[in-house]
Amino acid sequence: MAAPVTHYENFPVASVLCPPHLRQPIAALYAFARTADDLADEGTAPAAERLADLAAYRGELLAVAQGQPPGPCWPGVFGPLQAVLRSHPLPVPLLLDLLSAFAQDVEKTRDGAGYADRAELLDYCRRSANPVGRLLLHLYGVSDAASLAQSDAICTALQLINFWQDLSVDIPRGRYYLPLADCEAHGARAAELLALQSTPQNAALIADCARWARQTMLSGAPLVHRLPGRAGWELRLVVQGGLRTLDKVDALRGASLYTRPKLHAGDWCRMLVRALAM
Repeated sequence: MAAPVTHYENFPVASVLCPPHLRQPIAALYAFARTADDLADEGTAPAAERLADLAAYRGELLAVAQGQPPGPCWPGVFGPLQAVLRSHPLPVPLLLDLLSAFAQDVEKTRDGAGYADRAELLDYCRRSANPVGRLLLHLYGVSDAASLAQSDAICTALQLINFWQDLSVDIPRGRYYLPLADCEAHGARAAELLALQSTPQNAALIADCARWARQTMLSGAPLVHRLPGRAGWELRLVVQGGLRTLDKVDALRGASLYTRPKLHAGDWCRMLVRALAM
């Protein structure tokens, strides 16, 4: 059995809306991705140790994908995942893409590097977020090109939203996701961004990035009508969770540089109403 979801998320994961027969497979995928993300992000380990752990994690994935029993390090992750690989032959390259993105996070942080432009950031999203949606569509038995493209848009938007929501957390940790070309276009100064100062230029930059995320999300939102039954309803809440988070980023008018917006009970009620109206 996959471990239950304990991290705070702005969207439902294997919720009661999820088809019952897919709750365990989805929870197993979530545990795989969350554990790898924690290896890259959590604690005080140096970059070399994090990269070594991710390499070992990658090796464990390849081993269980070839039918070998899970090793002693992460049995609670790879035992359930191996069961899913057997019951729903998942595209392993998508799982490897996730690990590639997590390793890139470590390397970028180690080097104090950011992203030159939106194209470079989108390439990261292609590996860090889009595989999740494609893996879920695989479980749902949906594989047409239009659905895959809309799923990619939703997942990319969720990743971008996470960036703009977490500026106050990421920047002090050496994670720089605001594209340098956008910073220059808005006259945002690196020193003021690093100091988490909400200047008019920084506020305009964040607002523009939030618009980008919103447009991306809306371009993928029609997917909710292409998924059958409960899956489509859960996706409606995922989409509305992302859009509601952007509402909060917009309302802060640049203050998300030092304040992390978070969803509360009243927001979930509003999301439900909006989901019903989609």
